[in-house]
Amino acid sequence: MKCLKSVAVYMGHKFGADPQFEIDAKKVGELLAKNGVRFVFGGGETGLMGASARAALDNGGAVVGVSTHDVIALQEPILEGITESIIANGINERKQMMYEMSDAFFILPGGFGTLNEVTDILTMQQVGESKKKVYFLNTNGFWDIFGKTFAHMHNNGFISEHAEYDIRKFAYPEDMVAQYLKDYGMECVLE
Repeated sequence: MKCLKSVAVYMGHKFGADPQFEIDAKKVGELLAKNGVRFVFGGGETGLMGASARAALDNGGAVVGVSTHDVIALQEPILEGITESIIANGINERKQMMYEMSDAFFILPGGFGTLNEVTDILTMQQVGESKKKVYFLNTNGFWDIFGKTFAHMHNNGFISEHAEYDIRKFAYPEDMVAQYLKDYGMECVLE
């Protein structure tokens, strides 16, 4: 057994159209750092990803970046000053490493990469491979459409029970982090 206090934070490598996305992303980084929670992310210095990780660093947090050579070459240089930087051999290895390092997942606004990461975790929950919780930060209703898609799949018989998934949705970073701390604290989990 190992006592974990580590969250993988998935979000966009761009800032998005709503300025509140960046404000909330920074708040998540700050709150995780101030509560002694290790911040695991995609490693990049750009967009919400960089802003949130920088806020964690600025508040004394431990920050682990996991990237790939291809991602770095295309668009996302590694954020300077992070606690640990890991280069995976590809996106699938990157996701697996981030999964193993974290006891829960924070999902902030983002694009296809963010959606891919969260659907992998939900699939793992569905087939019983994961009991790790997923927390959506629904800044200004960003994830409402995903909730409607989820309900649509359920209503059409492709998802049998919502109870198969351990998902929580929050409008504010403070509420999301508070719930994570209530859910996990320093809970010991089997690795």
